[in-house]
Amino acid sequence: MRSLYREIYRLVSQIPAGRVATYGQIASMMPRCSARQVGYALAATPDDVNIPWQRVINSRGEVSARSSGDGESRQKRLLLAEGVLFDRRGRVDLERCGWEGPAWEWLEKNGYRVYPD
Repeated sequence: MRSLYREIYRLVSQIPAGRVATYGQIASMMPRCSARQVGYALAATPDDVNIPWQRVINSRGEVSARSSGDGESRQKRLLLAEGVLFDRRGRVDLERCGWEGPAWEWLEKNGYRVYPD
């Protein structure tokens, strides 16, 4: 597993149940990382690793389409089971369910960016 992916997984693992983060939000805490790279990392999450990949959505509050199978509906089912609500357009209210991120002390201690560029 690539080092960048491990760091993304470590950060995503901090998102509590019932909360969501965006791809861009995760990327903003990582040095030299883009939202697209976060998406690639989550798409490559090994099945035998317990990473809450479903808690990362796009900046519009939507579950992003998946290239394989029922990933999109599976992600929505997992989020609903955690208490995340969707509106009639299929969007999550990021003001209500958005994750603010870990404490800055955790970010600093673990080598993440405390302040985005």
